[in-house]
Amino acid sequence: MVAALTGGRIAGAALDVFTGEPNVPAELSTLDSVVLLPHIGSATHETRRTMGDLAFRNLRNFMEKGTLITPVPKI
Repeated sequence: MVAALTGGRIAGAALDVFTGEPNVPAELSTLDSVVLLPHIGSATHETRRTMGDLAFRNLRNFMEKGTLITPVPKI
């Protein structure tokens, strides 16, 4: 991304998710062609409602069956 921006292959970028979050590559913060936001892309009422519903379904599934619908893999 940094190379594409500084090399002129892309004109700009608006980003709210980064590899290695919450650490943002320092090079991105110095470019005028980049807009950086905190992780707010999912901040809609619909998405937050869906996220809450999924959390509840995971809890209910765990309490009833001992498993999660969306388990987080071990690293």
